[in-house]
Amino acid sequence: MLAVGSGGKHLEEELRKLGGDLVGIEIKKFPDGEKYVCVSGSPREATVVQSTFAPQDEHIVELLLIADALRENGAEKLRAVVPYLAYSRQDRVTKNGEPVSVRAIMKTLGVYYDELYVFDIHNPGTLRFFPGKAVNLSPAKAMAEYFGERLGDGIVLAPDKGALGRAKAVAEKLGLEYSHFEKERISPTEVRMKPVDVDVAGRNVLIVDDIISTGGTMIRAANLLKDMGAEKVFVAATHGVFAEGAIERVGKAVDELAVTNTIPTPVSKISVVPEIVKL
Repeated sequence: MLAVGSGGKHLEEELRKLGGDLVGIEIKKFPDGEKYVCVSGSPREATVVQSTFAPQDEHIVELLLIADALRENGAEKLRAVVPYLAYSRQDRVTKNGEPVSVRAIMKTLGVYYDELYVFDIHNPGTLRFFPGKAVNLSPAKAMAEYFGERLGDGIVLAPDKGALGRAKAVAEKLGLEYSHFEKERISPTEVRMKPVDVDVAGRNVLIVDDIISTGGTMIRAANLLKDMGAEKVFVAATHGVFAEGAIERVGKAVDELAVTNTIPTPVSKISVVPEIVKL
């Protein structure tokens, strides 16, 4: 049985179409701002689908309340499918007195949930903070299917070495070459980027990353590729955490921008729902 919170409502219709058996949930807000949750039915096992984009804290609280309601109704096993996990980029202490925020979130979810499934988490190593089974799902297949015909005999690039695994996963699905950009700081305010050991002249290029926020890196990369003679430049990301105006700015710099629907945006063209229904 699937239970869908308000952070998963944009996925609900497709989940239903692909055969998901959904539990009824009433979610509303009291006049003082507190959330109210009521679950219909009493499944012994349930999978709760809840992405935790803005308002992040409300969606996290809902995720806990839904789990408590299901446990109260007799659920013996619960899985949390969190397509976008808020606080996942806050994965280390950089200043004395700070929390490791993603650890706090995962430990709290572990009070109720036996299993946790996320998509393309920023730092896969942080899954160790969840006390039960934790799985990082990849959108590589969905990205490859979406961009395959558009890309043709092109190349897949990561914006930096740290994201190379993502580019590799998509490229291998398509049987294409892959590489990454190298960044060289030439002054306190200027960073030079260049692709490593590839010739992009006359070729289509797909840049793949986990998160786009301001889009500055993608814009610089796209402009550089065009200067190097790339035919078309496409950009794909798992999570569209877009700052104001970022979609428009990136969209003007590239031939197409597409992200997955872990977060609902105007460019959420790639669906992760088929991966969810397999669980």
